[in-house]
Amino acid sequence: MSVEVRYLASLRERFGRGEESVEVAPGATVASLWSQVSGGAPLPPQVLLAVNHEYARPDTPVRDGDEVAFLPPITGGAPLTGPRGRS
Repeated sequence: MSVEVRYLASLRERFGRGEESVEVAPGATVASLWSQVSGGAPLPPQVLLAVNHEYARPDTPVRDGDEVAFLPPITGGAPLTGPRGRS
C-alpha cells in the first residue's frame, strides 16, 4: 500500500522534505506510519494528525492512497483586540 505523507512547518525542516510517498503494510495506523518515517522515534503528543484532510488519532488506520499529514503546534499571530478581543 502506498500513502502520501505531508510534513508541515517545522516538521518539514526536521525531515528535510515536505512530502513523500511511503509504502506501508496492510493494517498500518497513523502511529505506525510515524514510527516508520521517523526511524522509530515516538510520536510527540503535541503533533496533530490528519488523514484525508480530517483530524485523526494515532490508532486511525491508513489505506492505500490516503494522504496523511503531520502538523506541529502552531504559535504566533497578533493578539485579539477590539470589541471581540481581549485587551
